Amino acid sequence: MIRRMKWWSMLAVLAMLMAACGDDGAATTTVPSTGDTQPADDETPDTTMADETGGSCAVDETDGELNLYNWSEYIDPELITQFEEQHGVDVIETFYDSNETMLAQIQAGVVYDLIVPSDYMVAIMIEEGLLMPLSLEAIPNVSNLGAEFQNLPYDPDGAYSVPYQWGTTGLGVDLSVVGEDFDPSWALAFDPDLTASYPGGVSLLNDPRETIGAALKYLGYGLNETSEEALQEAADLIAAANVTVFDSDQYPDNLVNGEVAVSHGYSGNFFTAFFEAEDPDNFAYVIPNEGATLWTDNMAVTANAEHPCTAHTFINFIMDADNGAQLTNWTYYASPNEAAEASIVEEVLEDPAIYPDEATFELLEAIEDTGDDELLFTDYFNIARS
Repeated sequence: MIRRMKWWSMLAVLAMLMAACGDDGAATTTVPSTGDTQPADDETPDTTMADETGGSCAVDETDGELNLYNWSEYIDPELITQFEEQHGVDVIETFYDSNETMLAQIQAGVVYDLIVPSDYMVAIMIEEGLLMPLSLEAIPNVSNLGAEFQNLPYDPDGAYSVPYQWGTTGLGVDLSVVGEDFDPSWALAFDPDLTASYPGGVSLLNDPRETIGAALKYLGYGLNETSEEALQEAADLIAAANVTVFDSDQYPDNLVNGEVAVSHGYSGNFFTAFFEAEDPDNFAYVIPNEGATLWTDNMAVTANAEHPCTAHTFINFIMDADNGAQLTNWTYYASPNEAAEASIVEEVLEDPAIYPDEATFELLEAIEDTGDDELLFTDYFNIARS
């Protein structure tokens, strides 16, 4: 209950902050395309619903295969199989490694039915008209959401998105390198005196907002600081660190395989990798004491979706209590699905690194849409990597 009250208080603050967010500066078209292309489909794309809701969709209705554009390793494959068998449709999965990469693909007109954008990216895509307003009548299981995940500041009334999973972004560390009594600080990734001694160096996310944001937190700024002086400081800090790779996919495996000593990434991916490691006790995930990212990923239907009814049905499927629990038990990320908690395994529910306690919440901050300044994060991230 303390955790839920703390989350709700934080969202109330964010609602006031985001009311002043910019609108049209998020066109991060400078981010290189991943080269992903939409799977071939004999049907002519139907974009007639781009400015409408999925109002003609009934509960459990399908209108073709589901083209799902998601983060990698972010859903139990058995859930995909269950959905295909239950509804008699195929799910075609394509993956991205950052919100900015996904946005560039959608802006370029690549057609997907369902995407999984993070909180601030939902706000950007709503403003740009890239998301279809949802028909909540076709998603009755949305009632399973906890109260603190309703009327979120980036999508008031849940008109365009349904929360999928939530978690934090921090550091995975190899204890054989950093020791058992290390200071849980971003210095583990950014202090040249520390990182220069690491065999294999450091892995940072290939993500402008997350990685520039982490450097900003270490420097004492907020995640959403947009002064060019601060962003230059952050870029210089990243450039001076012993960074081996910028990666948003293999970073937990690189850590447990000994290729890097410290890895920047998302909480649940680390837990999965640690569980599969030969010596799980040799690794730890920490939320740095300078603060870190608190994020919520969401399911959203694209404005030009070819199969919006199948997309609505998939959202409803994921929001089922048992399916929501199966998702969290596989990903090791926290669930916004309150009805699912009864079936989430105890070791996940009671792990403060997955479901943070009140003290940890004091360290967390959400990424916001900074409007025209969004491009600055990409610009300075590219400077840091050059």
